[in-house]
Formats: sequence, structure tokens, C-alpha cells
Amino acid sequence: MARFDAIIIGAGMSGMFQLIRLRELGMKVRVFEAGTGVGGTWYWNRYPGARFDSESYSYGFSFDPELLQEWSWSEHFAPQPETLRYLNRVAEKYELHRDIQFNAEVKSAHFTGEGWHVTLADGSAHEARFLITAIGPLSAHTLPRIEGIESFRGPSFHTARWPKEGIDFAGKRVAVIGTGATGVQTIQEVAKTVGHLTVFQRTPNWCTPLHNSQITPEQQAAIKQGYPEMFARCAETYACFLHTADPRGTFEVTPAEREAFWEKLYASPGFGIWVGNFRDSYTDPAANAELSAFIARKIRERVKDPKVAEMLIPKNHGFGTRRVPMETRYYEVYNQPNVELVDSKATPITRITPTGLSTTERDFEFDIIIYATGFDGLTGAFDRIDIRGRDGASLKQAWASGARTLVGMLAHGFPNMFMLLGPHTALGNIPRSIEYNVEWVTALLAHMQAHHLTLAEARPEAVEAWMAHVMECSIGLLSNDVDSWFTGVNKNVEGRQVRTVARYSGSAPGYRARCDEIAAGGYAELDFSPACGSASDPASSSVPA
Repeated sequence: MARFDAIIIGAGMSGMFQLIRLRELGMKVRVFEAGTGVGGTWYWNRYPGARFDSESYSYGFSFDPELLQEWSWSEHFAPQPETLRYLNRVAEKYELHRDIQFNAEVKSAHFTGEGWHVTLADGSAHEARFLITAIGPLSAHTLPRIEGIESFRGPSFHTARWPKEGIDFAGKRVAVIGTGATGVQTIQEVAKTVGHLTVFQRTPNWCTPLHNSQITPEQQAAIKQGYPEMFARCAETYACFLHTADPRGTFEVTPAEREAFWEKLYASPGFGIWVGNFRDSYTDPAANAELSAFIARKIRERVKDPKVAEMLIPKNHGFGTRRVPMETRYYEVYNQPNVELVDSKATPITRITPTGLSTTERDFEFDIIIYATGFDGLTGAFDRIDIRGRDGASLKQAWASGARTLVGMLAHGFPNMFMLLGPHTALGNIPRSIEYNVEWVTALLAHMQAHHLTLAEARPEAVEAWMAHVMECSIGLLSNDVDSWFTGVNKNVEGRQVRTVARYSGSAPGYRARCDEIAAGGYAELDFSPACGSASDPASSSVPA
């Protein structure tokens, strides 16, 4: 049986960076990755149209100044192939592959009293003192609960399992099921060459223009010169984007000023229209209604058929209370004569057939079916691994009514398990959160090395205090009243029909301040003990820095 100091699950951005930092601590590390290459999200999501909605240069790693100057992004919002090339360049530069085992799906991870026993899908077993999950908040893809999925005779696949060889849509009859962020990106690309496209939409989403463009040589030079200031800006904003909320309230300006502000945001690149809006846009129902009405007018202006336009305007949630997909001529797709939009809430899909699918209203024949049905967000990837802590306690069962963590990175009852993007960590512009969380976990492990500590576990009272803070941060948010992965709901997953406080809704600077306080206080919120102890042993102790 192979033994390591640390096992990392996942070779996406968080797993890659954590490997680099653990090597610096002199640890023997093994990364287990289910895919055949690095990249995580950018390895699996290779569907046409997949790209950043954060500015490319704000998304890449910031820890290596040499790499920042070496790499030149070609577009302001880079496509998936370019991002994957970038991550492979990082892996090459740091020789990460020698510590990564590919085609290695982790099936179980059990705490032994001294560390973690990890079993792969091939039956092989491995042990380590520390277990670090780098499995991402949106990596557990879900298929719809529809009868007959396996019966379809043509190509069919989820967007997160897109065929590496690609797909030719020319002259084909194609169905896309789902209109979330991946569905929107897929639809607008497939529509360019498809014979006939039918989109099955259960819930429309508010979508706004990405306004992507090539990066000019002059812009490239300015970007590379301005990296320190740009990353400092990301560290200051609410969600680590280049955009942050306008300090004014919606009704503190005149209607004309409000309209002009929204027009400017709508015409600007990226997430500004979502995260750079008036400060009360997502807490005041009246303010949100005004903003939603503006976006609805834009949809009606862009879609020629009034009936189709109304189908594309959400009626069950306001703008920005769910994730906002960024699009490029998405709404114009529905002006094409070879594109049909089907309301699958009014006429549900009853089954997939060998030649297509059936709804309550009619039968359809297709050559290709694409499932853009999203992910079991935040906790889904944890649920798919049999993780057991002290006394064989199941993490899935412990979180059945909602995850409970300390700063999203530790869970009581699961010693020496650290979650780089666990529930209740700051999300937003993900790589900025990744870098902070990796550095925080690395500092904790260095602290344990310095004090000859072998086990670390979140104290139950610390978990309670953190969860109270998470709850406090969510008070007053309109998103609390909406079904989405933000609130832990996924209609395609059993047990995910009830809303919970599934994510941390406070600011990234506020999150980091809380984590910094824990470290500065000598990690008093954690119990440390030697390998032979347990959380209740007299030998257990909290050790000062």
C-alpha cells in the first residue's frame, strides 16, 4: 500500500497550486485525478462556447510573476482550449505530472485514527496523514431524471462530458435540454452550423452580453505592467472580480440617470451588469423589479417573436438572484428559422426514445441530444465519494440537512481533511479564492509541522459560530427565495428539493479577515492532537502559534 504525507483529490487549479505549495513544505504528495490531464473544470467542460466570464487576466494564477509576464491571453474572455493550454503550461513549468496519477477516480476516503485510507475505482488503496479535497464547487454533473436516456441510438452527452474529438452539427437535428450557463454557451455556438435546433427550456435565465474581444498588443502591454494593481483591486472587491457594487441606491438617482447607468453596464464587457450594479439591487424587491424590467426590455428588443421573447423572460426570479449567464448573440439565435424553443415546464419531457424524445404534447426526432442540465453544486462532488470520519461517520449523512463547516475548509468529526473549495468558502472569481485558501491550508500545515502536531480538527463550537456568521450574511438576500444551486436546490438530484443556506454570501475581504483571525490567534478554533488521541482525549490540545 502506497503511503504519502498528503493526498489531494483533483488536479484542477486548486489541486495544482496545493501540490506546488506542499512540495515546498517537503511533503510527499500524490494527486488523484479522474481525468487524463490537468485542468479540472477546463479539462471536463470542453463543449463549444465554453469560456471565461471573468476577465482572462484576472482569472489566471497570480503567485508567479514570471509566468504572468510569459503568458499572453489572446482574448479578454478566453475560450476553454486556451485556458487548458495555460494550465498545461503551469503543470509543465512546475513538473506537476510526476506527482499526479491520472485515470484515478477516488471512490472512498476513510479516517483511520492516524490519517486517511483512500481507495480508487480500480481497487487500489493508499494512505496519507492529510486529505485535501480539490474537487470544485461545480464538478458533479447531473443528468435529468427522465426515463429512457440509455435508449437513444444517436450521440448524446452532458456538456461536462463532451467528446474530445468534437461533434459536427452541420445538417443535424439537435436537441439541447437546459438553458443555464452551459446551455446558453452551447446553444449560441451549435446554432451557427446546425441543421435544426430544438431547445427545451424548463426555467429561463436572465442573460446579458459578454462583449468579448481580442486583446490588442497595446492592451497586452498595459495588462502585464498593471498586474500588481489589478490583483490588488480583485482583493478589495466583494467577489474578487474587477467589478464591484455601485455605492448608490437604485432610487437615489433619477429615472433618467438610472436608465443611463444600466445602458452603460449593459454595453460594457463582463459581469459589471451583475456585480457592479446599484448596492441594493439584490436586497430591495422594488429595486430588483426595476432592474429586471430593464433587462426584460432588452430581451424583447432582441427577440423578434413576442411570444418567444416572453418565454425567454424569467417570471419566477429577479435579475441576479440566480447566476447570470454571459452570452454572445444568444437571444438572436431564436430569430433563426431553424431554431425552436419548447417550454418543458408547460409540456414536460416524458421520456427519451431511441430516435428522439417525447413530451406530453408531441414526439420529436433527433440525431444528437445534448444535456446542459448542470451540476449538483457545492456538496455534490463530496457526496459522490464515500467520505467517513471518526467512528465511521458519513460526511454525506452529516450534511444531509445542509453542510456544516468551519470557514468552508474544515468539518468537525473529519480530522486532517481540508476542503479547498468546500461549502461556505468565498466564491466569486474562483482562482482568487483558490490561491487564498491554498495559502491558508499550507500555513496551517506548516504550523502543525513546527509544533509537531499530527491531527487537526474543527471544534464544534467554532463550527456553530461560523455557521451563525454564514446565516447572518445571508439575511435579506432576494436569492434566498429562489431555487438554484445558490440555495442547494437541484430538481435532478434526490434530496435537493429544499432550500438551504448552501453558500457563503459575505464578501471575500470579510471571509479572508475571519480566516486571518483564526491563524493570528494560533488556530484556537481547532483541536490539535497526536495521532493516538481523539477529540475527547485529555491529550488533545489547542496549541498557540
